[in-house]
Amino acid sequence: MNKKEIEAEIEDLKADYTRLSADLEKLVYVGGNTEYNEKELERLAAKISSLRQKLQQQKS
Repeated sequence: MNKKEIEAEIEDLKADYTRLSADLEKLVYVGGNTEYNEKELERLAAKISSLRQKLQQQKS
């Protein structure tokens, strides 16, 4: 993966994270099941972190 591909994937994941976060807030408000959203947010955060580390390694 080159730098631009990594940056594009990070942006896509951040958009997904934002959407899921908003969905989670709605579920909390209505008392819905939040387990899936919480796990997915954790997975996205880990993937973003991993991609950022790859990006840093490429800059080094």
